[in-house]
Amino acid sequence: MIISSATDFREAARRKLPPFLFHYLDGGAGAEQTLRANVDDLQQVKLRQRVLQGSEQLDLSTTWFGRQHDLPIGLAPVGLTGMYARRGEVQAARAAASRNIPFIQSTVSVCPLAEVARQVSQPIWFQLYVLKDRGFMRDVLQRAKDLGASTLVFTVDMPVPGARYRDAHSGMSGPNAALRRIMQAMLHPTWALDVGVFGRPHDLGNISAYRGHATGLEDYIGWLGANFDPGIGWKDLEWIREEWQGPMVIKGILEADDARAAQRFGADGIVVSNHGGRQLDGALSTAQALPAIADAVKGQMSIFADSGVRTGTDVFRLLALGADGVLIGRAFVYALAAQGQAGVEKLLAIMEKDIRTNMVLTGVKSIRDIGPHLLA
Repeated sequence: MIISSATDFREAARRKLPPFLFHYLDGGAGAEQTLRANVDDLQQVKLRQRVLQGSEQLDLSTTWFGRQHDLPIGLAPVGLTGMYARRGEVQAARAAASRNIPFIQSTVSVCPLAEVARQVSQPIWFQLYVLKDRGFMRDVLQRAKDLGASTLVFTVDMPVPGARYRDAHSGMSGPNAALRRIMQAMLHPTWALDVGVFGRPHDLGNISAYRGHATGLEDYIGWLGANFDPGIGWKDLEWIREEWQGPMVIKGILEADDARAAQRFGADGIVVSNHGGRQLDGALSTAQALPAIADAVKGQMSIFADSGVRTGTDVFRLLALGADGVLIGRAFVYALAAQGQAGVEKLLAIMEKDIRTNMVLTGVKSIRDIGPHLLA
């Protein structure tokens, strides 16, 4: 099939993946209202078209935490990325390095930190959840530091798992889940050979390194459910700020008051995010939440945004709404599942072309020139 957009990559991924993996990636919480709103609200953002502005020389570079990047985009942390392509985290990190943008590795990645860090020349960013097992958190923080991870992305919007109904129907969970997944894999032989056979081991690499034995997909939901900490508060995180001396980004902010709290806590940045619509169904979309947060803390800390981003135009819209950078999640995993590292690189090239087109048509020459004045 011809691929010219993230929508095309999504369809290619749907055809290639066993349903339990596609729907785990594609789905959201509850009735998926917020999942849909993330996309719909962002696409409703109107831009001011300008003419004869002389925007021939364009600068798409940006600087976060002292390092320059070629695009205002990062690859968001996505759990189980290594199940979507052979050693998927490694392939995604290589794609990010080829475009000089950050790759953020998830706590619940298939490939362990050490494997990914060895494969790329630039420092990776590492994402960590708030967990009851403080020993694990300290262990993985130390390993991240030892491996040269530059930035910690701390996810705070998952004190409990969201209600993801698709998973029970798809075979990710529910009755006879393991048998259903095996049957689905048999019906998707390309994936079964590439990932199912040659992509092993299929365990949660960072957790297995701590526990000393393999932690497979069967343990995934149970381990996370047992370790999320609904009683956590800002004061309980002070030890993390003391242990991690590098840049720290708090992910999962939807309210201006929480953005201010993150700043008081000592965070260097935030991610305005509703976890891709996978947590509280009915929460604000990112496009709705971002302007008030930007009004509260813009210029005082780095503001990133994710959720609902499918095109370079969506990246441009979030920058106009007040973000300093944009993280893409589902979109890059669709591309990874379809075509591996080459697919992610192609998606980033498509997005770059979109951003350049938008810059010319709105009359701006630099990413730093994009702001609310471009909103219609």
